Amino acid sequence: MNNKQKQKNAEKFAAYWKDRGYEKGDSQPFWLALLRDILGVAEPEKLIRFEDKVMLDHTSFIDAVIPSTHVMIEQKELNKNLRKAIRQSDGSLLTPFQQAKRYSVNMPYSQRPRYIVTCNFASFLIYDMEKPQGEPEEILLENLPTEYYRLNFLVNHEDKHIQKELEISVQAGTLVGKLYNALLKQYINPQNEQSLKSLNILCVRLVFCLYAEDAEIFGARSMFHDYLAQFQAKDMRRAVIDLFKILDTEQDKRDPYINDDLNAFPFVNGGLFSDEDIEIPQFTEEIRELLLVECSEQFDWSEISPTIFGALFESTLNPQTRRSGGMHYTSIENIHKVIDPLFLDDLKAELSAIKEMKKGKKRNAALEKFQQKLSELIFLDPACGSGNFLTETYLSLRRLENEILAELLKTAESGATLAGLITDVHAYDLIKVSINQFYGIEINDFAVTVAKAALWIAESQMMKETENIVNLSLDFLPLKTNAYIMEGNALRIDWNEVVPKEKLNYIMGNPPFVGARLMSKEQKEDINMIFTKWKGVGNLDYVSCWYKKCSDFMFNTDIHSALVSTNSITQGEAVAILWKPLFEQGVHFDFAHKTFIWDNEANNKAHVHCVIIGFSHAINSRPKKLYSNDRFQMVDNINGYLLNAPNIFVTSRKKVLCNVPEMVFGNMPNDSGYLSNYSAEQKNEIVARYPKAEPLFKKFVGAVEFLHNKERYCIWLKDISPSKFRSIPPIMQAIENVKSMRENSTRKATKELALTPYLFGEIRQPNVDYLIIPAHSSEKRKYIPIGYMNRNVICGNANLLVPNADLFMFGILSSNVHNAWMRAICGRIKSDFRYSANIVYNNFPWCTPTPQQKAKIEQTAQAILDARALYPDSSLADLYDELTMPKELRRAHQENDKAVMTAYGFDWRKMTESDCVAELMKMYQKLTANEKKKD
Repeated sequence: MNNKQKQKNAEKFAAYWKDRGYEKGDSQPFWLALLRDILGVAEPEKLIRFEDKVMLDHTSFIDAVIPSTHVMIEQKELNKNLRKAIRQSDGSLLTPFQQAKRYSVNMPYSQRPRYIVTCNFASFLIYDMEKPQGEPEEILLENLPTEYYRLNFLVNHEDKHIQKELEISVQAGTLVGKLYNALLKQYINPQNEQSLKSLNILCVRLVFCLYAEDAEIFGARSMFHDYLAQFQAKDMRRAVIDLFKILDTEQDKRDPYINDDLNAFPFVNGGLFSDEDIEIPQFTEEIRELLLVECSEQFDWSEISPTIFGALFESTLNPQTRRSGGMHYTSIENIHKVIDPLFLDDLKAELSAIKEMKKGKKRNAALEKFQQKLSELIFLDPACGSGNFLTETYLSLRRLENEILAELLKTAESGATLAGLITDVHAYDLIKVSINQFYGIEINDFAVTVAKAALWIAESQMMKETENIVNLSLDFLPLKTNAYIMEGNALRIDWNEVVPKEKLNYIMGNPPFVGARLMSKEQKEDINMIFTKWKGVGNLDYVSCWYKKCSDFMFNTDIHSALVSTNSITQGEAVAILWKPLFEQGVHFDFAHKTFIWDNEANNKAHVHCVIIGFSHAINSRPKKLYSNDRFQMVDNINGYLLNAPNIFVTSRKKVLCNVPEMVFGNMPNDSGYLSNYSAEQKNEIVARYPKAEPLFKKFVGAVEFLHNKERYCIWLKDISPSKFRSIPPIMQAIENVKSMRENSTRKATKELALTPYLFGEIRQPNVDYLIIPAHSSEKRKYIPIGYMNRNVICGNANLLVPNADLFMFGILSSNVHNAWMRAICGRIKSDFRYSANIVYNNFPWCTPTPQQKAKIEQTAQAILDARALYPDSSLADLYDELTMPKELRRAHQENDKAVMTAYGFDWRKMTESDCVAELMKMYQKLTANEKKKD
């Protein structure tokens, strides 16, 4: 079923189900029709299950599940508010989503849903359980004809072909590792840089030969194997050297007396075998067996994915990644998160529209014109590594080209080939898309070599597919194309010397991730060179350099870029530092992926929290795509925080924007734990021996102690006379340890603190009770847990505190309004929230409530504290876990949310979190504008 048919069916479906929807009688026909008629499932009754039993404290039934895609559906009747809590049989109030989550907890772990869909026939709310506190996506029945594709997640299955390619490529990477290790042992000086470089080139050449014989581009399938098999281990080095020379020599320039078995090998070209001075060691029996049996006889290299294998191969040859012990690659799925919205989706749509045309000369002309367009697109990856983005892009364009050739062939007379349509069937006239269209910059020489080899392998594989389509034999060798991969530091190279900007269409890639505080001296020099005279550059991650250089390069062009980076550049103070100047220069976001986990290792997957940003200077009046995991919404604007909101930048400020008490960090011990880290047992043991020590200990609360009810004590000697503690040996020993630790520090400020080793390094303890907020909190919580603390409890610097905070403040800070603001602009540790005074609290726009509204918020705030008090044995971590939050506490928060939203003038029945943040940003903009007027 093509997209046009799906759209027509969606129109009929929406018209039929308008104003219908009885929960019990209509649910199953509704979902079966949707899956069959819109999503193209031939037998939907085999895909979806209805009324699955789940055991709570009583037997309940899940409305529907789709096991293969891990989807749970909670269906309600027409006009039921999906965001409103409904009273359950046990008396609790739960929204349909919370009801479904309760079912999920009682399911076997392997069967728990990835997606929860709540539906009332007129609307679908889609919750991604990777982001359980995230805002749901909404699809309205009336919009289904244009947005049906957003439901594809219901039926999408993993691509088995990609999975097979991955498995084979990982096996190939393992073989390369074994071969590399065996050869490395044979080098006279295995640590010598030139020897290692030679070993890398040798491995690339051997792998190319193994691939070439299995793909039959040498001529015969076992040609490389049979040539080497005739030599003993002691003679194989010479045999390999002779072979490499032959592969680099044109047929008419070869020695006329050369052996036939060598002369049978074709001329390769492309420079792969051109360096005859590489160091090749003697082969051993182990190497001979490994090369001939494991690598050749027992393994088929023709089915590897050049995209994945190139990266695995490069990581095997890269000394740094070898030391880390894992083979690294960027998954094909993640590459497509970049290239699909950047250009591939549009190209596919264009080809699909041409294929819908009536068959004939006009259609053929359109197909040939589109093929020519594909062949003229130019791509640059300015941090290309082993070329996986370039390789996958090449493969994607060639697949489109092969589709074009297949369509042209259909219009030829019965039994004819494309020869009737295309005058010259030579491979490079028939095939117009070329690796000549691809440019890269890479700092590592071995990665450059691997990138070129991966592209040649990709070219060979796609030519084989073309042969099968057009039923013609095409010559792959000698190589006639070459990717332009330049070795060097992309931040110090003039990109115009790699590819003139007038030729370039797209920039893409995955530049290196290095944190602002983790850069080498050279990387710091790079960032200072790229961001000349910019303020706050010291707080930017290294990847920011590529955004700046792309933006400069794209200026006054139609070039579009898309880069992967750590999510830090869309959070906290980095947003204003990086994006405000670039937006002012005319940069805008065309699409973006919100934070997701980027898996980039085959063995030990490294979970990096990333974003993808597509950006340009080019005028683009089309709606923009904002992705949350695998689905997107069309939005009017994407701002620097990756929100559908105006381009407002929240800058770090030391003073509060509104008239509220100041927030500060807790007390910083700077003591290596000698003053601040005592358990109750340790404290009691000291006090038992030295009773005078009792008043010198105070309870100490860090974030862990606050959230998990852990008991901890510190030695607190502020305003205590030395005569009170000089006679207590354990305390004097602790002070001595602090003094020694501070004196040995490399920081000047810490050394100075050695003069007062009996005190915390920074003291901000208030003399009144205070409100405490942990600086870091799990992203899985809907609300950051906050609470009141007695003035005699010492607050650690893993928390922030607000003295003199009344119930009204507690209610506002505990609300979904403040938490939505926090989620949008705070910094992150991986994906967990990093609360700050200067970014989150000081910039937060407070409402001005009426006396009645203020009293209502005070009442709902107290209700939250009362609900917590019902569970004295539970920690805040227990109470604020979304799966275990007590119903009384959830209800109290819901009522507080309503009261706060009412005070802000927000409609709590309809407003989404994104809408809420957009309104708060407008308030922030007005407040800061008024502030400037006063100045």
